[in-house]
Amino acid sequence: MPAADVLALFGPTGVGKTDVAVELATLLRDLGERPVAISADALQVYEDLETLTGVASPAHRAQLEHRLISFLPVDASFSAGQYAELAHAEIDAVLQAGQRPVVVGGTGLYLRAALTELSLRPPPIEGARERWTTELERVGAGGLHAVLATRAPWAAAEVPPSDRQRIVRALELLDAGELEPPPGESELWTDVVRHPTLLVGLTMERAELYARIDARVDRMLADGARREVIRANAAGASVTARKALGFEELLAGDVEAMKRRTRNYARRQLTWMRKLAGVRTLDTTGRSSRDVAAEVRDLWITGAG
Repeated sequence: MPAADVLALFGPTGVGKTDVAVELATLLRDLGERPVAISADALQVYEDLETLTGVASPAHRAQLEHRLISFLPVDASFSAGQYAELAHAEIDAVLQAGQRPVVVGGTGLYLRAALTELSLRPPPIEGARERWTTELERVGAGGLHAVLATRAPWAAAEVPPSDRQRIVRALELLDAGELEPPPGESELWTDVVRHPTLLVGLTMERAELYARIDARVDRMLADGARREVIRANAAGASVTARKALGFEELLAGDVEAMKRRTRNYARRQLTWMRKLAGVRTLDTTGRSSRDVAAEVRDLWITGAG
C-alpha cells in the first residue's frame, strides 16, 4: 500500500509542474484514485493575473480540478499564514472525501505552509504599518534597514537593505513583540508534515530550463500578460499582487528584465529544493510529462515518502 496520503510536486518555474500533475492525475485515476490539485503558489491566488502567474489553463483544469487559484481580487493583500489556513482546510477536506490531494507549486514557503504546521507570523497591529511606511518615505529603505539592524540585528541580516516591504514587516513584528531570534533549526527544513507525504522535486538541465523560461515569457506576452498588468495596476493592485514575476517589468515595457528576473527566481527555487527534507528529485530533462508522471506514480505505489 502507498505510504503517502498526500503527493506534492515542487520545482522551478517553467519546469512543467502543471503538465506533470495533469498526467499524474490520469495515471492515478487508472488506480481508482480521485486526484485534486491544490496550488502552492503565492501569486496564482489572484484573479485577473492568470496569464502572468501561469495558472493552469482551462484545458488543464478540465482534466484536473485545481483549488486555491484565482480567488482573490488584485487589490487584496495576502500572507503565508492566511494561505496555510486555507491549504490545511482543503487538504483535510479532500482526504475526508476519499480523494487524493496533489499539492503543486513553486513557492517554497507556501509548499511548506501547506504540508506542515509552521509558526507563521500574525497580521501587523493596527496603525503600525502606516507609521513605518511613513518613516520609510522619510528616511528611505537604507535608513529604515539601519533602524532594524539596531533593534534586531538577526532580523536585519535576513532582509536585503532594498526590500522595503520586508523591512516594514519586520519592524511591525518587533512592535508587536512577535519577532524573536530564530531557533537553532528552522522548521522550514525539517521533515515534519501534517500527513504522510511523497514530496517530489522536478529539476531540469539549466540551459533547457532557461530556454523554456524565455519561451514561456514570450507566450505570456502573446496571450496578453501586459494587458493584464496594466488593468491590475489601474485597479490598484496590492503590494503582494505586484510581486508577481514580470509585473513591474511589463509595466515598464522591459521584457528582457522580466526574463532575467524569472531566471533568477528559478535559481532560488532550486536552492529551496536542495534544502527540503525528504524530497525525491527527478530530472525531467528531455523527458515527456507522461514519463515523469509515471515515475512519480511508481514512487507513490512503492511507498516512498
